[in-house]
Amino acid sequence: MTIDSENILNSILSSLERIDYIKPTEIPNIDLYMDQVTTFMEEHLQSSKRYPDDKILTKTMINNYAKNHLLPAPDKKKYSKEHLLLLIYIYYYKSILSIGDIQSLLEPLTQRYFHKDGEMNMQSIYEEVFSLEKEQVEKMKQDVTEKYETASRIFPEAEAEDQEFLRIFSFICLLSFDVYVKKQVIEKLIDELPKKS
Repeated sequence: MTIDSENILNSILSSLERIDYIKPTEIPNIDLYMDQVTTFMEEHLQSSKRYPDDKILTKTMINNYAKNHLLPAPDKKKYSKEHLLLLIYIYYYKSILSIGDIQSLLEPLTQRYFHKDGEMNMQSIYEEVFSLEKEQVEKMKQDVTEKYETASRIFPEAEAEDQEFLRIFSFICLLSFDVYVKKQVIEKLIDELPKKS
């Protein structure tokens, strides 16, 4: 097994550079039908797909989100800009959180700010949260590089072919442990959110 470990880090760092989010100005100010919503999300989140055939969002998913109260029901089968903002949150959360946890997190947000005017609304909250992204990407690149360098120094006694695999395996373990711990923290924070009375 030959692994080009030098290119792995460069590829990862390069992909982190390309991380972007959907800006509120990119979301239409008119309500959209279901097909328009799925097309919009597909076009704007395409770079986050692992495989070309992966689906970003399907009609069934959206219907299930509404049925499970993750997403307010559409108005006359049309979805507002605020619906799309919630779908973006759901898209990012669903790979690490349970549907119940996503609901616990989004329900207070939806109750307080969905279709509310004023300085604090769904769009202003979204903009504030995602404005931190670039700073976080730089910190993430540094953290990934440090983990990679740590993993690259271990198993010096292993044979060359095994050494490459074991170092990549260790790198994956370090990254996975980081995700695992952060997921535990997120779940603890969600468990501490005030419950509906």
